[in-house]
Amino acid sequence: MSGVVVIGAQWGDEGKGKIVDWLSSRADVVVRFQGGHNAGHTLVIGNKTFKLNLLPSGVVRGGKLSIVGNGVVVDPWQLLSEIEGMRKEGVELTPSDLLLADNAALILPWHKDIDSAREGALGDAKIGTTKRGIGPAYEDKVGRRAIRVADLADPAALDMKLERLLAHHRPLRAGLGLEEPDGEKLKAELLEIAPKVLAYAQPVWARLDEHVRAGKRILFEGAQGVMLDVDHGTYPFVTSSNVVSGQAAAGAGVGPGAVNFVLGLAKAYTTRVGSGPFPTEQENEIGQRLGERGHEFGTVTGRPRRCGWFDAVMVRQACAVSGVNGLALTKLDVLDGFEEIKVCTAYRLGDKLLDHFPAGMTDQANVEPVYETLKGWEGSTRGARSWTQLPGEAVTYVRRLEELVGRPVSMLSTSPEREDVILMKDPFEA
Repeated sequence: MSGVVVIGAQWGDEGKGKIVDWLSSRADVVVRFQGGHNAGHTLVIGNKTFKLNLLPSGVVRGGKLSIVGNGVVVDPWQLLSEIEGMRKEGVELTPSDLLLADNAALILPWHKDIDSAREGALGDAKIGTTKRGIGPAYEDKVGRRAIRVADLADPAALDMKLERLLAHHRPLRAGLGLEEPDGEKLKAELLEIAPKVLAYAQPVWARLDEHVRAGKRILFEGAQGVMLDVDHGTYPFVTSSNVVSGQAAAGAGVGPGAVNFVLGLAKAYTTRVGSGPFPTEQENEIGQRLGERGHEFGTVTGRPRRCGWFDAVMVRQACAVSGVNGLALTKLDVLDGFEEIKVCTAYRLGDKLLDHFPAGMTDQANVEPVYETLKGWEGSTRGARSWTQLPGEAVTYVRRLEELVGRPVSMLSTSPEREDVILMKDPFEA
């Protein structure tokens, strides 16, 4: 048995879609284990581009079982919409191809209302959420009042849970200036789509246990990035779930022994969407150049991403808390043509020199990057599939990042195309 976890080692948007798609050809099962449809994965397959939010990236490859795990909060309407969208692209997803954990919590329209109203009320202090209801859905989950997938098959349980939800949401919505929630309307809407959703619902932990025992290759797909983790990220400018690799076991329903290799993804530079600290951000021509060359727009929101130099301190920390075994470095080609490239090797906070990202909100906002400058390269790295095709300075850059982060580069991506990868170590063979 071989289990590989793929996590983002920055603030998300590291190119997980392509890498997971590449690895899925070697996997038997692909599992999403956290987040919701706030995640965005872009896959380029031949002349087709697939943009997925909720579905695991493995759905575009035939013969793979894709699973939405219990750690994911699921908007059932979004799920059905993505399934239909795949059908229009010629990819038919049946319960033989796609499974949904029957104990996953649902995102409801009420959650979206609250998410949007809260962000609007925060003004300049907003978190920068996608306003898709993910945070409020996780709140109801940990508050033990969530409606779960299995409840769609149990009208009596649905009635009881809706009453509990109403008791919480009525005063909450009133305080936010939202209209009175209509429980009967929501129940009718849920029961209407229930048969379609339940067709995919199973106790996926049991199916995964069978695959683990049978020695199958399982790919655990994370969303966002470690620095958006609710515990280990730049709190409160974070997502509402644990993003670290340890969540793969809990969010899929397997033991930690099912994981053999953790692959951490990082761009060759750094980006962030939304609010929050960003020590290496370049609000200048360099940032604009990185954004334009890297086509840095959010897959989900369409918002321009903030861009800056590679932050080795942050990536090293992300790798430590996730037990990363190897890095997948992406978008190296975006740096083609830069005369010099900077890398953050430490932070300065007042008269202190830090080798880690501090936990305090004020300290995070005030750290200043300490840079090391490396020589850029004139040649192109785009489309390279071997080290010999890279300019010498590009190889030096990659090797220096390995030293600073303390992890080897297992995979190097040089374009959005699936096969443009330099492979040093196959995570499934490690």
